[in-house]
Amino acid sequence: MDRAGGALVSYHDVVEAAVIAIESIAVAILAIGVAWVLARAGLHRLQRRPWETVFVETRLGLGRVLLLGLEVLIAADIILTVALELTLVNVGALGLLVLIRTFLSWAIEVETEGRWPWQASETREAERRMLDDENRSRANRNHQA
Repeated sequence: MDRAGGALVSYHDVVEAAVIAIESIAVAILAIGVAWVLARAGLHRLQRRPWETVFVETRLGLGRVLLLGLEVLIAADIILTVALELTLVNVGALGLLVLIRTFLSWAIEVETEGRWPWQASETREAERRMLDDENRSRANRNHQA
């Protein structure tokens, strides 16, 4: 209690409330995201899209939702570990969570993009060169016409 008779809020309470809020956001992301992806899949089937296409799109959508939810949960774990419970066991558990998240992230990236995350710059550079070549070719055709 402070001098005015009100309760003091401790640093520990504020951090715990922030972590609970972040974890709640992660749960909302997961619940809303999964519902959205499944609703889209149902709509696509009603539109008579092929099962294979709907399956692949749904699987990729679910992977993205899971990855985002997992990243938000890890943010909460990092805050909790660094701000309140900085012990060797908790840091080890956090490290394990980060490794799992990194593996899942890479697996989803390979599945959704067809390449490893570190290949993104190579792919973007190749795409940029291809677009530049196409633009030069169009400009030459327009100039000759």
